[in-house]
Amino acid sequence: MVWVFLLTVFVIACVGTAWLRRYALARELMDVPNARSSHDVPTPRGGGLAVVIAFEAALLAGWVMGLIDGDYVWGLGGAGALVALLGFLDDHGHIPARWRLAGHFLASGWLLFSLGNLPPIVLGEAVVLSGMVAWLVTWFYLVWLLNLYNFMDGIDGIAGVEAVTVCLGGALVSWAAGLTDGSLLPLLFGVAMMGFLVWNFPPARIFMGDVGSGFSGLILGGLSLYATVQAPQLLWAWLILLGVFIVDATVTLLRRVLAGYPPHQAHRSHGYQYASRRFRSHRVVTLAVGVINVVWLMPLAVFVSLGWLSGLIGLVIAYVPLVGLAWLFRSGDVRFQDLSGI
Repeated sequence: MVWVFLLTVFVIACVGTAWLRRYALARELMDVPNARSSHDVPTPRGGGLAVVIAFEAALLAGWVMGLIDGDYVWGLGGAGALVALLGFLDDHGHIPARWRLAGHFLASGWLLFSLGNLPPIVLGEAVVLSGMVAWLVTWFYLVWLLNLYNFMDGIDGIAGVEAVTVCLGGALVSWAAGLTDGSLLPLLFGVAMMGFLVWNFPPARIFMGDVGSGFSGLILGGLSLYATVQAPQLLWAWLILLGVFIVDATVTLLRRVLAGYPPHQAHRSHGYQYASRRFRSHRVVTLAVGVINVVWLMPLAVFVSLGWLSGLIGLVIAYVPLVGLAWLFRSGDVRFQDLSGI
């Protein structure tokens, strides 16, 4: 029954993306290349709406079938719908950055409220953060993850491959921790993204758009927190799984801010963007992200979920090479962002 459920979600996302591509072409909703783009030809955008529809429908169906708790439907579904609506409107026109950010904080707060009492952030037997401090840190974590996913959705397939592999890892760490019921939600989101990836894998025939990137970041953050409620060590496991995007986006932002650039300014100085220009291929970089997630980060996350490795130690082991890669590929180095050959 579960496999039929997952297959149905995949088909809805795949067919929905195909329809949205036709809709975007008919309405001329195109992402036209500019100085900050990593693509060369106008491409339809907004395909992420199919992921939104497939996952939201899956939440409701799972709740009706008794497979998914109603709090998850209210939290993930409601907050995700708000972020998707903001992204949809921005894809079709323009919403000022301050209003988008306000909506992101509102949606993230909504999701946190659905958790009830937020558990303390622990490391082994020690409490790292608790109470209001933990709540505020987690709130900003969700907002940052939501926005960084938008920043990292800059070459063909990378956001889709990240979501699919992170969700597979999320399902695996829940299973390893003995929480078999915790595997369903990440699997549902992962297969929905697979359906979109059929059309977005390099060379992309449609882009995700803000409607999908913001939604994806919030859902992945929400899944990490729901897993944490069930088993505190899973927060560290999810942070490890999300390492490629977190490290590249964070290093890029810090370097740009320290160089005097406003954090909201459009650019193409992420490490993955430099890498795609260096190798002259989106596919190579996108596949590399998938390999890093599966071969490097996923085993470390599983070790943490099993208790074989301390969460903090696992995070450091995972992130140190990623920071090295970010430095190697000049994440945030504004001196080279406009050089097409680098």
